[in-house]
Amino acid sequence: MSAPDALWILLGALIMDALLGDPDWLWRRAPHPVVLAGRAVAFLDRRLNDPRLASGRRRGHGVFAVALLAVVSAALGLALHDLATALPFGWLLELALVFVLLAQNSLYRHVAAVAAGFQAEGLAGARAAVRHIVGRDPEALDEAGVSRAAIESLAENFSDGVVAPALWYALLGLPGLFAYKAINTADSMIGHKTAAHREFGWAAARLDDLVNLPASRLSALLIALAGLPHGRWRSAWRAVFADAAWHRSPNAGWPEAAMAGALGIALAGPRSYHGEPVEDAWMNAGGRRAVRPDDIERGLRLYLRACLAGWLLVAAAALLIG
Repeated sequence: MSAPDALWILLGALIMDALLGDPDWLWRRAPHPVVLAGRAVAFLDRRLNDPRLASGRRRGHGVFAVALLAVVSAALGLALHDLATALPFGWLLELALVFVLLAQNSLYRHVAAVAAGFQAEGLAGARAAVRHIVGRDPEALDEAGVSRAAIESLAENFSDGVVAPALWYALLGLPGLFAYKAINTADSMIGHKTAAHREFGWAAARLDDLVNLPASRLSALLIALAGLPHGRWRSAWRAVFADAAWHRSPNAGWPEAAMAGALGIALAGPRSYHGEPVEDAWMNAGGRRAVRPDDIERGLRLYLRACLAGWLLVAAAALLIG
């Protein structure tokens, strides 16, 4: 398939994902590709992450594990691409594979569930919904904390779950997409600074930072463009340039700062994970810190416009290259 063909497939997959979302009926009968990647990570963790080993050897085992995972995933993506190229109407197979690895629809629904929780059951309902998308303890969050957590998750996962997989498919096809999803899954499972994974998960965390770097910057641009209809794009960029570099994550600060600036609120800042305080800089530090439930709905509308900006960018690239 040529580069323009791949971009048109990507555009079709983005539109399908937005309209249809995850086919739950399918995943009740077959494991999702990310679930399979998770099983592979868990297997490697059990076999290679021996707590009796010295820290240097555990780190080396972790490097080997994530490298093996990425290479095998890329090889699988290449094999499936070759199969799609050989089959009549094989582009439909490739379209389906890209479609199931995007998260526009599911991200919207999970964040919208927090806003719906506020409306239906107040703070208790919102806390129950937000626990599915954030790692911090929902019971310790007030209304502003829950609202802020939902919007931060929306911004960060726009980069990780939508822009990054789309970008790596556009650049490297199915091998790039499969390798990215495997690395991102490994980071979510073992890339934590815990006693069990501080050394073994080091490579997964660092590699995830690297592969998400271009997408986080592109995500900030798309969010800023989404602020154009309301004249908020300048505020988004000011927040990015002023605050993104001070975030504890090298990537999350970019979409979070852009989202915060476009909405006129402050995100990130000091918070708590599992009872442990985390000191972090405010994104759009001068913005309103009393984030409200209606800000979640404003964030969702901004997110939809950012997704549309991404579609237009893909279409423009396909036309330009073609």
